[in-house]
Amino acid sequence: MTLFPWLLSALSLLSPVSPRPATPRTRTFTFDYTATLPAAPAGTDSVELWLPIPHPDASQDIRELKINTKVAYTITDAPFGNKVLHLKVPAAQAAGLTVDMQFQATRREHQNPFLTGATAKKVRPAEATDPNMARWLAPDRLVPLDPKIKGWAQEVVTKAHAKTDLEKARAIYEHVVSTVTYDKTGQGWGRGDIYYACDARRGNCTDFHAVFIGYCRALGIPARFSIGFPLPTERGTGEIKGYHCWAEFYTKQTGWVPVDASEAAKDPSRRTYFFGAHDENRVELTRGRDLVLNPRQEGAPLNYFVYPYAEADGKPLEGVKGQFRYQDVGK
Repeated sequence: MTLFPWLLSALSLLSPVSPRPATPRTRTFTFDYTATLPAAPAGTDSVELWLPIPHPDASQDIRELKINTKVAYTITDAPFGNKVLHLKVPAAQAAGLTVDMQFQATRREHQNPFLTGATAKKVRPAEATDPNMARWLAPDRLVPLDPKIKGWAQEVVTKAHAKTDLEKARAIYEHVVSTVTYDKTGQGWGRGDIYYACDARRGNCTDFHAVFIGYCRALGIPARFSIGFPLPTERGTGEIKGYHCWAEFYTKQTGWVPVDASEAAKDPSRRTYFFGAHDENRVELTRGRDLVLNPRQEGAPLNYFVYPYAEADGKPLEGVKGQFRYQDVGK
């Protein structure tokens, strides 16, 4: 692949990141996630359904979780801190069965202390104890770490004269934002296929972060993927049409650093902000790719898990509908 012209000078790469507000912004809202099963194919014995359950972490609190459905279900832990709702019903009961999940979330703006003007001492040591650190250096099915990917990543950081892991991650971020266009036309986008993104140079958030995460991992920098839903900046109520995903990378100097390359590409005025911060206008449902659920699905690991997933007699069932709504609480 011939790389697009490098658009950022080494001097700007190494310049300090502009300070951000010391007090993170917060947003509290209720969220309604409804899944509806289709009719199963003729001859099907049983249908299983899995839903992602939001988990609390340093950036979000989850309260008042309520599940409304007519059948029994379980909620279990899955890899990478994820939580999963699962149910199994006879095929005759599947058509039109709904599961409605409601919860209240408080999402905090996620800012890396090192990049907000704080000293390195203020980076929480606990951030280095992620038990899945080795996973965040490994390939994904659609993000291989082969010699070609490693060569492209090395070319980016070499052109930027980046030496430290932080400088290399910044170089990769600037390269992705500069050379990939947010464009959801045609086919191939949305899968997080690094080769598609590097060839087409366009796509959605999944494609942007496939390149960012893949290049970081190819250079030995741990990077992890998260997915959930975006909220419009205006407070109020409404329906959410689709998911959003983002990334973080880790260095010993900084701890985990939040990144949102696709939002930076969509809004160039926030390009500096989204290297080191995630805004409060989102909710995370799961982390990681190539996910194995609990109980384990018969089908292949999920590329990512944000929408409801179902199987009919162990085969993926198409046509499961999802509807997602939010309503802000207070100001």
